[in-house]
Amino acid sequence: YVTGSNSKLMSAEIETYLTGRYVSIPVYTLSFREYLTFRGKDKADVAAFDEYLQYGGFPVIGISQFDTHTAYQIVDGIYASVITRDISKRHRIRNKELFDRVVRYIIENVGMTFSANTIVKYLKNEKRTLSVETIYNYLKWLGEAFIIYPCKRYDLQGKEILKTQEKYYLSDISLRYSQMGFDSKMLSAMLENVVYLELKRRGYEVFIGKNQTKEIDFVGVRREERIYVQVCDRLPDNSDRETANLMELRDHYHKYVVCRDPLASGNVNGIEIINIVDFLLRNEW
Repeated sequence: YVTGSNSKLMSAEIETYLTGRYVSIPVYTLSFREYLTFRGKDKADVAAFDEYLQYGGFPVIGISQFDTHTAYQIVDGIYASVITRDISKRHRIRNKELFDRVVRYIIENVGMTFSANTIVKYLKNEKRTLSVETIYNYLKWLGEAFIIYPCKRYDLQGKEILKTQEKYYLSDISLRYSQMGFDSKMLSAMLENVVYLELKRRGYEVFIGKNQTKEIDFVGVRREERIYVQVCDRLPDNSDRETANLMELRDHYHKYVVCRDPLASGNVNGIEIINIVDFLLRNEW
């Protein structure tokens, strides 16, 4: 095993030096199951998950008993170190303030359909200018430094990966809180982020599903396996909004609606409705 610092060598550069002679093993922040172990908790419940949702999965936070203010300060230190050392200095970014504004915009819009042109217009309204090419360079560097992960759109009918309208998710949800504070309005996006990371931890390649005009939150692909996942805080009363998109998929793969609602359970036409705690702790899907 070889480990190293991003300040010397980014992960994307390893293949330049070790072509054909290495296997990359991705490492993520703590899963919910790992967080419970770090906290010494034997029982998982909604309160434990809400704590995880508030503190995130950095091991230094999971193993300690920090208050939220201190925890976010520590995460902010990690974030600032990566942004400064691994990106700003490495790529000689001259306008650090403008770069920070772009990064903040991306963090604020986690889980939203991304458009570089939207950022250009946003900056233009603030009397700032930045090219689309520069924005995509920023995204590339943020990805190489493991601040964000791209989630591309997959056409389920055409069976092809689309080049536009991707989304981005954070390597840990606490990165958003450290920059913007904790806000319950962020909940839906952060639930998606948690599920996205769990799919990646389990070896799935993760996409947004496009089925004609409908969208599936996540399509996880692992060799010959496939899984479809919709994520929500609570199922709306008297509405099939979360299940309707999945019902249109005519195949045998597992389909889930994952909810934070502790009472969420059941099966609707082969679609399993499951509480997010049970989903994250289930050994196999």
